Amino acid sequence: MEQKVKIGLIGLGTVGTGVVKVLKDFENIEIAKIAVKNINKKRDIENLDQSILTDNPFEIVNNPEVDIVVEVIGGIEPAYDLLKTAILNGKHIVTANKELLAKKGQELFNLANENNTVILYEAAIAGGIPIIMPIKTTLAGNKIRTIEAILNGTTNYILTKMEKDGVSYEEVLKEAQKLGYAETDPTGDVEGFDSAYKIATLATIALNQRVDINKIYREGITKISAKDMKFAKELGYRIKLIALAKLTEDNKADVRVHPMLIPLKDCLASINGVTNSVVLEGFPVGRVMFAGPGAGMFPTASSVLGDILAIAKSIGSSEMLPLMKCAHSVNALQIDINDTINKYYIAITASNTPGVIGNIGEICGRHNISLASVLQKGIDEQNTADIVVITESCKEENIKSAISELEKNPNILKINNIIRVME
Repeated sequence: MEQKVKIGLIGLGTVGTGVVKVLKDFENIEIAKIAVKNINKKRDIENLDQSILTDNPFEIVNNPEVDIVVEVIGGIEPAYDLLKTAILNGKHIVTANKELLAKKGQELFNLANENNTVILYEAAIAGGIPIIMPIKTTLAGNKIRTIEAILNGTTNYILTKMEKDGVSYEEVLKEAQKLGYAETDPTGDVEGFDSAYKIATLATIALNQRVDINKIYREGITKISAKDMKFAKELGYRIKLIALAKLTEDNKADVRVHPMLIPLKDCLASINGVTNSVVLEGFPVGRVMFAGPGAGMFPTASSVLGDILAIAKSIGSSEMLPLMKCAHSVNALQIDINDTINKYYIAITASNTPGVIGNIGEICGRHNISLASVLQKGIDEQNTADIVVITESCKEENIKSAISELEKNPNILKINNIIRVME
């Protein structure tokens, strides 16, 4: 009779509950122990064996019977200490912890290699979307040069709703919080931290260079207005929070998270609501897109389950899942945001004065910036107008210099927003 693989589960929140529910259909896998904060809390799990619950997670990582530790609690501590202990005890790891991987991944992966254990983390990047396994296996022969991704469902929901209903960021955020799409403190999502953690790991795998989370430029969606959404659409774009990673011609890594105007014809422009998507471009595959649920109980549990089964089938091998192990020895040379080249959307409130658009063009020209399009909207009661400019590709530092001069011009009353534009 086949020996059961024993799982130790750390965390029984939304994802942990999903994992327990889906694992009941697999007779070769047994949940030996589950670590929770409160043993007496009522759980939405039918026939849950209370005897396997513990409030001491070290009972799991030090348990000699546990083969695989599944960590779904998030954060750095105590997750880091627990997984480090588990690896030293020869246990394999499945985690959904994007922050831990971004900040401590290199150390944990090196430790796992030394102990012939494996860390799988499909659920940490894009919820239910399979992306790490395909990159490591099916796409292994490709030289991937670009990643363009929507990796946070909360921000994508907010931006989709803002565009559809023409309402403010603040109004949609309140609604998202009521519906459970946004946390009470939404900072991790709306300021881009969540996406930055995910792109740090995804870029490391896809670009085959170690990416430093501390060198990733990050900008959230809190400055996006309903007007920005409207103007972008009139110009043929849609605004999304994009996690971007690409290799420059001299093999440096350009990795960042910020809002972007996406052309309506681009596949990412059609990703709405809480859906996530990852677009990879490389040779020889060309451009491929993955899309699906980026969060939720069962989509995320699906990815966790896939990792558990992959390890379970390999237990007993002389070398565990060699393709899935970390083999990155090169630290990426990451370029500063000021050295990046982009197109830009600039939203301006200006006096209704003859020649003001000419002033904008002249100032941009002095900083080696060409204008691709200009949109001027009606005059209001204060005799001011909204002017929106889309530039041609130029260096970030040139845009900053031009904005500084524009702000000093008496006819320019306010620079409302500057958003990069996807080409």
